[in-house]
Amino acid sequence: MEIDNAPVELRRRLVRALGWLGLLVVGATLGFHALAPGSSWLDSLYMVVVTLTGVGYAEIVDTSRNPVLRVFNIAVLVGGVAMMLYVLSLVTAFFVEGNFGSLIRRRRMGRRIAGFSGHLVICGGGETGTFVLDELVKMGSSAVVVDLSSDRLAALADRTTLATLQGDATDLDTLERAGLARASCVVAALPHEKDNLVITVLVRQNSPDIRIVARHVDPAMADRLRKAGADATVSPTAIGGLRLASEAVRPHVVSFLDQMLKEHGSPVRIEEIRIPADSRWSGRALGGLDLRGRFGLTALAVKDTPDAAFRYSPAPEDGVRAGAVVVVLGEVSRIGAARADAAIGQG
Repeated sequence: MEIDNAPVELRRRLVRALGWLGLLVVGATLGFHALAPGSSWLDSLYMVVVTLTGVGYAEIVDTSRNPVLRVFNIAVLVGGVAMMLYVLSLVTAFFVEGNFGSLIRRRRMGRRIAGFSGHLVICGGGETGTFVLDELVKMGSSAVVVDLSSDRLAALADRTTLATLQGDATDLDTLERAGLARASCVVAALPHEKDNLVITVLVRQNSPDIRIVARHVDPAMADRLRKAGADATVSPTAIGGLRLASEAVRPHVVSFLDQMLKEHGSPVRIEEIRIPADSRWSGRALGGLDLRGRFGLTALAVKDTPDAAFRYSPAPEDGVRAGAVVVVLGEVSRIGAARADAAIGQG
């Protein structure tokens, strides 16, 4: 899909026309000043403005006794009026075609993106990307959606936690405008796998520590994406197959997960809480943290280090250490409160 370059070209034409108009004003002012001895710079500029605007005021620089000056004035009049009409037509087109409002919206969105930190960059607002965005909205996560299609981005305008950016996600400049340097994760969800591979390489080369999740269809592409730097790869086809199998053999579990994911009022999720190095949770037992009593959360598993195996159904006396991850089940708002509590230092 290609970006519509018409608005960009119109703006360029308008800028060029204004530039030529400015040069005309300067050149005509110099001409009047040179051809009318004794006239001031202000009088010369005034003659140019009166001539171009056609307001019909009297000449303050007399051209009746100077044929050369009168011919020059005629040239300024004809050329200037033509230039003014051209500029006015471009200005009208700029407003009528919505470019002015679009420019304001883009600048406002740019300021919004500049205020994001720790957000997600979603490359692609298509079918796959839309499901990603729905979940992020429910979770209250901030994200920047990058897509070539202005229509797709316009459909996301009512999602308050999202910012949109029209552009090519395989271009590093576009990713940088999306706040790549401040983002926590990039999701490559474009329909073409090669594009997702390009995004993965670009992001990993420029942001070694950022998390990258990439979409793929061909199983062979998963290995290429990981070698290119993706932390995780997702195949919608494989997930669809697993879903079909689960519906066949464990329908009640699937129903439970579906109901949880589709909840709108107070969404319930299985989430992770990371324990920072100086967290006051570090070294304490789960029972002492009282996750259920204080936050209404159920601890499902604990992972002590990134490479360690999960400890499922941890006992109350099981402890957590700095750098560990606790997987919990509960309402999103309660999970946020628990994360904030875990982030508090030991003092």
